[in-house]
Parts: sequence; C-alpha cells; structure tokens
Amino acid sequence: MSVLRILYDRERCVGTGSCVFAEPAVFDQDEDDGRLVVLDENPDEDYRQGVLDAIAVCPVAAIELAKD
Repeated sequence: MSVLRILYDRERCVGTGSCVFAEPAVFDQDEDDGRLVVLDENPDEDYRQGVLDAIAVCPVAAIELAKD
C-alpha cells in the first residue's frame, strides 16, 4: 500500500483548526499554542481525501503533499 508524505510549516500555522476538522486521524492542534500537530507524516493512501481537504481549507497554506 502506498503512503502519502505530508510537508508542513508549523510556524506559518495560525491555529484555526480547519485541518483537524478535515482529517482528525492525521492532524491535531497543540494544546499550548493551538498550532498544527501532524500525528502521522506518512499516512496510508486511505487518508488522501481527508488530507487534500485539510490542504484546501488551510487559510495560510501551511500543509502540502510531497510530489514524489
């Protein structure tokens, strides 16, 4: 089974939590500052749509998929 490779810029994150709502199995928020926490940087292909949804709703483009 293929896996995804998530790239992210935690410093760019503004803590809206949109990614968590889009794919809570992969994304979470830090309890202290509310910023992005990636629970699994290499999730299974099964999570592709949720990850793509998270990328689409991030207002500051802090998340992307590696293109390899």
